[in-house]
Amino acid sequence: MSGAGEDGAVDGRERDRDGAGRARNARPRDGLGRPLAHGAEGVARQPEGVVRSPRETVVEAQRLLDAGMPFHAHEVFEDAWKSGPEADAALWRGLAQLAVGLTHAARGNAVGGARLLRRGAGALAGQGNAYGMDVPGLTGWARELAGRVEAGERIDAAAEAPRLAGPV
Repeated sequence: MSGAGEDGAVDGRERDRDGAGRARNARPRDGLGRPLAHGAEGVARQPEGVVRSPRETVVEAQRLLDAGMPFHAHEVFEDAWKSGPEADAALWRGLAQLAVGLTHAARGNAVGGARLLRRGAGALAGQGNAYGMDVPGLTGWARELAGRVEAGERIDAAAEAPRLAGPV
C-alpha cells in the first residue's frame, strides 16, 4: 500500500508544494488540464486567486474557451466565485461546472462530462441574463451538448466553446 509519509513524500518521492507548504501538483498540463510528465512542454497555468471584475472574468474565460482550454476557463470562473459577492457565487459556480463538463467531454469522459454539464445547467436554471451573458442560452447549450456527449459524439473543446456574451 502506498501513501504519503510524515515528510509528505509519496512512494519515496517528494510532493510538490507551494510557498505556503500546501500540496500542489507542479507537473505541466495540456490544454485540457491533463497532467503531463515532469519536464514536458505544457500550457501555462492560470494564476490562482486573481480578482477580476465580472466583465474581465467573462472576457478572459471566453478567450480560454475559444482557445480550447475550458479547464483553464473553469479556474477563471472559480476565482470569480470565490472572490466575488456571495450573491453571484451560484452564477460563477454554475459556469465553472459548465467549463469542467466541457473539459471532461473533450477528454472523452462522457459520463462525467454529461453529468457536469447538466449540473451546471441546473445551477444556472432560473437565473436571468447576467453581466451581458445569455444565461438561459448557456443552459440550453449545456443540456444539448450533454445529450450529444452521452450519444457518443466526440467533442472538440474549441469547436464547442459556448458564446458567453455578445461582442465585447
